This record gives sequence, C-alpha cells and structure tokens, in this order.
Amino acid sequence: MTALTLRALFRLALRQTEGLIGSIIHLLGLDLAVPDHSTLSRRAATLEVPSSRPRRNGMPLHLLVDSTGLKLCGAGEWLVEKHGAKTRRCWRTLHIGMDADTGRIVATALTRKEVDDASQVGPLLDQVAGEVASFTADGAYDQESVSTAVAERHSEAAIIVPPRSTAVPSDTADTAPTQRDRHLQFIAKHGEAAWQKASGYTIRARADATIGRFKQVIGGGLRSHTDQRRATEMDLAVHALNRMLYLGRPNSVRVA
Repeated sequence: MTALTLRALFRLALRQTEGLIGSIIHLLGLDLAVPDHSTLSRRAATLEVPSSRPRRNGMPLHLLVDSTGLKLCGAGEWLVEKHGAKTRRCWRTLHIGMDADTGRIVATALTRKEVDDASQVGPLLDQVAGEVASFTADGAYDQESVSTAVAERHSEAAIIVPPRSTAVPSDTADTAPTQRDRHLQFIAKHGEAAWQKASGYTIRARADATIGRFKQVIGGGLRSHTDQRRATEMDLAVHALNRMLYLGRPNSVRVA
C-alpha cells in the first residue's frame, strides 16, 4: 500500500515507483526485498484501501457532493505529446462526498463520463458511516431520484440543492410542500442570493476547493490501465489526502 500511495502522490510510473522504494530502503539501511513493477501492478488489482471512519463525536455530518473529470493517461497521450498524433481522449468521472466540517472525503465513486451525476448519490450515501444532517450539491442534482435516495437513507436530512431555472412547484405545494417547494417559495420571495445564504448553500464552495486540492496534489489524470486498478489508485489518493488533514489544516477567518 505504501508503494502505491507514493506512486499516486508523486505521479510515477510503476518502474519509477520500484526505483523510489528501492532508494528509500537503501537509505534506511534495511535488508528488505523491493517489489518489482509487475508485483505492484498485480497488487493494485486486489488491494483493499481502509475506508473512512465515522466521526469520533458521533455528530451527524453535513455532506457535500460534487464531481469532476479525470483524464486517462496512456499510450495514446504519449503519441500526442511525442509525435503530435491525434487520438480520442478518454475520461472517467470522480464523484465525491465530503464532510463539510472536517474536509475529509468520506465517499467516492469512479464512473464513465456518460454516467449521470445524480445516479451516484445512492452509492455515495451507502458509504457514509453515521447519520447525515444535510445533503448539499449543485443544480445538476435537482432531480427526484436524488431526493428519494436521500430520504430513503436519512429521512431527517435537509436537501440543499438549488432548483433549476425551469423548476415548478409540486401539486401539493400549498398543502404539503416538499423541501424543494419551500426552496422555490423562498427564492420567489427573496431571491436566489438570499436563499443561498439562508439555506447554507454557500458552503458548497468547500467541495470545489477539495476537488481543486485533489487535482493540485494528485493531478488530473489516472495512470492505471484497468478499471479495478484505477479505482484502487483513486482510493489511495483520497486516503492520502485525508491523512494530510490530520497533519494540519488552516483555520480561515473572514476579515472583511
């Protein structure tokens, strides 16, 4: 796991990872065998990465959900760089669910780019250990399937998703309004900016910041060549980012 984690952090090929581990073991003066690149590749297909632990204080978390594209790096990309050859670029979509208070990524999913973001809400919620106080995401998640997935797993959770510009109230908006109906009513009366502040939607910016941190530290591509190894690569990257938060996290204070 250590070797594959270093590979993800330093964006190395498998042979480079083999050399790095050999150098570290040599510098430490240890008499240990160095796993070769083939062993690392096989290990990546079966490695189980430790999942995120529930909050120690037992408090429900505020879940922020977002997604981003990750480019697949391989021979096709090398041809473009070396010879200017044209090839169709392939992508995968990384879906994340993060704890708004701690910044930890608590749920992930890696899918093909054609997969709808909203369809991954259920799988993400299934990975969350503990109760969810609120679910916050952007307008792409304004779908009935999302509300259903959240309600089935966390019936008391607030669903903070901005309605689409074409959204209309439900038939029961006057007698038994849904959360979405109440959002629409508030926006119609006070405006969207006021709704974002009142509902707490503004904290969704933390999900954007987390994705930016992922791409800054890990990069915007996947180096593995099979779906199982790519999933392991992503899990190791997320595990490393979460570990970094334990080492230190800045406290941001608004001054103006």
